[in-house]
Amino acid sequence: MRVFYCTWAILAALAIPGVAQSPTDTGYVIFLRGVPIGQEDISVRSGSEGTTVSSRGNAGPPFNTVSRNVEVRYAADGSPRSFLFDGSINGTEISLRTTFSNGTAATQGTEAGKTLTVTQPVSPRSVVLPSGMFVGFAGLSQRLAKASVGEEFTIYVVPRMEITARVLNITSERMQRGTSLFDVRRYDLSFDDGTGELPIQLTSLPDGDLVRVRIPSQAIDVVRGDVAGATARTEVYSNPGDQPVIIPAPGFNVGATLTFPSASASSAAGSGAGATDRKPAVILVASPDAPDRDTIARGVPALGQLAGALADAGFVAVRYDRRGSGQSGGRAESASLPDYAEDVRTITRWLADRKDIDPKRIAVIGHDTGAWIALLAASRDKRVAATVSLAAPALKGTDFVLEQQQLQLDRMKAPPAEREANIALQRRIDSAVLTGKGWEGIAPELRRRADTLWFHSLLSFDPAKVADAVDSPLLIAHGDIDREIPMAHAGKLANAARKSDPDAVTLSIMRGVNHLLQPASTGDVGEYPALAGKGVSPDVISTVIGWLQRTLPAPRPR
Repeated sequence: MRVFYCTWAILAALAIPGVAQSPTDTGYVIFLRGVPIGQEDISVRSGSEGTTVSSRGNAGPPFNTVSRNVEVRYAADGSPRSFLFDGSINGTEISLRTTFSNGTAATQGTEAGKTLTVTQPVSPRSVVLPSGMFVGFAGLSQRLAKASVGEEFTIYVVPRMEITARVLNITSERMQRGTSLFDVRRYDLSFDDGTGELPIQLTSLPDGDLVRVRIPSQAIDVVRGDVAGATARTEVYSNPGDQPVIIPAPGFNVGATLTFPSASASSAAGSGAGATDRKPAVILVASPDAPDRDTIARGVPALGQLAGALADAGFVAVRYDRRGSGQSGGRAESASLPDYAEDVRTITRWLADRKDIDPKRIAVIGHDTGAWIALLAASRDKRVAATVSLAAPALKGTDFVLEQQQLQLDRMKAPPAEREANIALQRRIDSAVLTGKGWEGIAPELRRRADTLWFHSLLSFDPAKVADAVDSPLLIAHGDIDREIPMAHAGKLANAARKSDPDAVTLSIMRGVNHLLQPASTGDVGEYPALAGKGVSPDVISTVIGWLQRTLPAPRPR
């Protein structure tokens, strides 16, 4: 059975009975690298006879899963009774039913019309893990509410094998939703299939209700719908000079944070008595898939920390919620890269009109695909006096999406057949999005998620052409151990930008820096959990600030 033998089967959900509870139906959003790729609606129902966990939903590449009906039943003592799956994976129709009795799991069903029969021995209280979906994390969350560090669970990956899950650490944290704070617990887990360990982080309320699941090595997050927006985060980051502001934009407002320098920092930057009271300003542009204005990813508020460092150097830093999220209005579903660039231009105009900002010293810094937005805004607005690209992709959108697909499949160690099927499907989807033709045979759920203005603008974007059109001085900085967007992108982008004015482009490769702008050893995504306590690399800060100070020097006193 091809689908359920994937290495990434251990990414799927666990379904186990928890404490008695009333029926609940909760939606969860599935993110890959911060981009929503699917949703799963999960129901947990408990009674005197046991617990039933069920779900339906869909997920785009690399999962390509449509689950019409998934159900796991457990007896009152916690032993599994049955598992049911009806849906498709990679366009292949699959119907499965597994029954458990006397230490045996018997699976029968069909895949693409072919009959399947598999029998395996299982532990009496083994947890059922269906492949490629996340239904059971709600049950696991309830079990973990009573677990302790070091406790182990046996998990049955249908219909392949049993693996072990172990609790490595339990941490109390606080999460913010809007202006409200509430307590949560984070469980650091390890899934071991005998060939290697897979780290997983699960966050729940103290009573066991599931809030979030993270699989760092796969860059996958599963988040409860009501906390999936930018107003909810497990860390609240602030700088001493932070000031919340609302910036008027055409048709809506932009929620933002201004970080002001201290008096001593302002003097060092060349403002104050004897020079000018106007300060230089920097707009920080996060990737559209970033979780919030601080770009808190894997516990690192990269743009929040960079804003503080810029303020210490005498700059006013602006970080903001993208349209349709957090405190910003507008509609994200109808936004495109050019729309996001116009939002940056709106902020630029707003800064230029302020009496405390020097309109001739406004810079824009973009991270990841946020750099595409920064470049596009700079190419269209002469008020942008300097542009910084951090860890940006250099490939045209269609090629970049395929590269990311291939890197993700590499991390998942997907078998060759799975790789070919996923890449072929991605090519078909990309072509259909760009041409409007060829949607035949592609699941309607996948089309609804892909056929958007945003994805069309991403696929058709050519950063090389836009970078060449930027007139302001440009810094292209990249970590040499970035494994999400490899370092080679930096050189390609710099070569493209230098066609018009070679002297205006600076390329800087920062040693020992990963994609999150942290100091790291390998740069691999799997290393991220171990770096959670580290901040932005001092080399990133010195590179960016040093270049800005040279490029935007303070005006001489009159």
